[in-house]
Amino acid sequence: SMTISELGSELIRMYHSAPENEKVTFIHLFGIKYGSTLLKNKYGAGEIIKASGLNDSYKTEVQKGIKLSKYVSYTE
Repeated sequence: SMTISELGSELIRMYHSAPENEKVTFIHLFGIKYGSTLLKNKYGAGEIIKASGLNDSYKTEVQKGIKLSKYVSYTE
């Protein structure tokens, strides 16, 4: 299982790898991809955002992805 620090690093990596107009989409994608891990470990979106160094306002976007993760399966 990933630590908060590892998840924060993955979030910032995904954010920076996103096409210019799709940064927020990739934050949602992070929430979808890691939603089950976050829920299982009771990690809050705020903790992950803090670990990533992104602006706190993105917390809501991570939460949206986590909610979507229950209904969407992620494949690369």
